[in-house]
Amino acid sequence: MIKVLVVDDQILVRAGLAALIRAMPELHVVGEAATGEEAVRLAEATRPDVILMDIRMPGMSGVVATERILAAAGDHRPRVVILTTFDLDDYVYNALRAGASGFLLKDTPPERLLTAIHTIAAGEMLFAPSVTRRLIETYTRRPDLTAQSSCDLDILTAREVEVLELVGHALSNGQIAGRLCVSEATVKTHLNRTMTKLGLSSRAQAVALAYETGLVTPRRSSEAPA
Repeated sequence: MIKVLVVDDQILVRAGLAALIRAMPELHVVGEAATGEEAVRLAEATRPDVILMDIRMPGMSGVVATERILAAAGDHRPRVVILTTFDLDDYVYNALRAGASGFLLKDTPPERLLTAIHTIAAGEMLFAPSVTRRLIETYTRRPDLTAQSSCDLDILTAREVEVLELVGHALSNGQIAGRLCVSEATVKTHLNRTMTKLGLSSRAQAVALAYETGLVTPRRSSEAPA
């Protein structure tokens, strides 16, 4: 049973999402929240597996709510799916950096939404890495973005840096394994250690960090390194 928390400030949208999810026997709505503050409280009380999070709400935004929920989650970290109107959006980029695992447009067909919940609950990124990469590339090109110091990467081994770079180029674990001539399990181990060392909670955060540290740059990322 996948436990889902629905967060949206529009009652019709929220009720519609909850009704759709309740119609599926393998899904269980553990709560509905109209604000970011309420989402934080309910997430702590109900410990959902997946949160459908509206990005723009009065008061606490979905970005801040995502940060607070994930920071307080401990070992049981919910997968946060951002609900938005526009796919290229500052809020979405910031939410991915905050640890959200993917995003959905609000006009997504019901069957795709239900599939997305199962996908995200299984620990996968919601959309192809190239979609997340396109979003991150768009915002890391901005002149007002302050790049993080490359010293963030000094605590990584050479192989961990190599894996992080390939993740930044939108390669899957299987593709990285083929490139490095190792097993997928080995890639996953390196990536998990990298994310633990850098305090990252999602693959999207790893992609963002690869760009922000200069390990991967937009002009080089139109295709993976040879």
